[in-house]
Amino acid sequence: MQLFIIQRILGLLMVLFSFTMLPPVLVGWIYNDLSIAPFIKGFLLVFIVGAVLWFPVRHRKRELRLREGFLVVVLFWSVLGMAGSAPLIFSHELQISFVDAVFESVSALTTTGATVIVGLDDLPKSILFYRQQLQWLGGMGIIVLAVAILPILGIGGIQLYRAEAPGPVKDSKLTPRIKGTAKLLWIIYLTFTVTCAVAYYLAGMDVFDAISHSFSTVAIGGFSTHDASMGYFNSHAIELVAVVFMLLSGANFSLHFIAWRSLSLKAYQRDSEFRLYGLLFVLLTIVTLAYLYFMHVYGSFSESYYHAMFQVVSIATTTGFTTTDYSHWPGFLPVLLVLASFVGGCAGSTGGGMKVIRVLLLFKQGWREVLRLIHPNARIAIKLNKKPVDRSVIQAVWGFFSVYIGIFVLFMLILMAAGMDQVTAFSAVAATLNNLGPGLGEVAQNYKEVGDFSKWLLCLSMLMGRLEIFTLLVVLTPAFWRK
Repeated sequence: MQLFIIQRILGLLMVLFSFTMLPPVLVGWIYNDLSIAPFIKGFLLVFIVGAVLWFPVRHRKRELRLREGFLVVVLFWSVLGMAGSAPLIFSHELQISFVDAVFESVSALTTTGATVIVGLDDLPKSILFYRQQLQWLGGMGIIVLAVAILPILGIGGIQLYRAEAPGPVKDSKLTPRIKGTAKLLWIIYLTFTVTCAVAYYLAGMDVFDAISHSFSTVAIGGFSTHDASMGYFNSHAIELVAVVFMLLSGANFSLHFIAWRSLSLKAYQRDSEFRLYGLLFVLLTIVTLAYLYFMHVYGSFSESYYHAMFQVVSIATTTGFTTTDYSHWPGFLPVLLVLASFVGGCAGSTGGGMKVIRVLLLFKQGWREVLRLIHPNARIAIKLNKKPVDRSVIQAVWGFFSVYIGIFVLFMLILMAAGMDQVTAFSAVAATLNNLGPGLGEVAQNYKEVGDFSKWLLCLSMLMGRLEIFTLLVVLTPAFWRK
């Protein structure tokens, strides 16, 4: 294990990350609030720690091996999650504990959107901006991780895709070099963010809210600058803007690149995962709308439609924005939406969950087994985009699914043993493992009342969900550390 190389990379990452604490200082100066000191202290602390790590080993430059790659990815999210909590700890306005600050920071960087902070409407603009900015940075990190980094390590759902061809097991790089891939993804991501901010502003938000919510929308994060989330604005125009950009951000960014390069929408039409992605939202919206309307939850069909459409898209893409308290909807609807978050977004998106592509392959495998009972001697291939999928890919998907469900059940049982009721434990693990945010029961609004032990466990759940389980599990195995 080349620990000096890892130390150099980690130190450099912390130095670079420290500069993200300076934009909130500018925001605080613009809005004349007095809450910029925590960000200056946070900047100095993280910068100094990073420099101390980096400086002694700055000349150690060697190629990373596979094991170091896994460790760097895990440290990237966990250490920066801790570092991001510094300004929140130093803030006198928040007055939150260390575990709460770490929970909020990890939730932001993993774009989960679970919060322990209440009274958002009364907080200084600098703190509100910082939370949104963390989500935006986390969202971009997810895209680069999924499309440029994880394929090198041999993990991640995006391995099922490649920009140049429609087959299932593909090299997902959009350009020959990772640097070029990351640059193109930045351009697409930034374009979405700017366009979303302008659309929010034209729909009625002020400049600050438009920029802040564009950060969390494109990142599929779900943090808001108001306790009532998107319900604060009470505007169908704003909700429609959010729906469009949540759907775009929940789709595979490789498809956006192909569409942009070819100036054609055929890439979306030809893609099996995207078609299922769209179909799921249509079906979920119809079911939710019908139940809300016939149960007379809202006064009109249009009101039922807007609430149904927004909540379905927000929860199923694992964004976590709300316009109403969906946890109080009647019957099976709250559980249906939480279960939809297990599917989540597409591979190579900022969305969480198991990813649509894996669910599609699981369904195809299940249907093949049914056909084999009818035709025992038949050789039936599983296809994606009209091309057969390798058997190893199917095995990897089943392995991921079994571990995902196993982790979910284990964490839920631990939370229940720690005193949490069944509904809250179920939804808390689902909301964090799927990087969704809001849950049911005691965590429908926020996680403030959750115990410290449970918060640490949920932080681990958020990291596992964001790193697609195996990345973190590999590092935790004894075999990983043996020479």
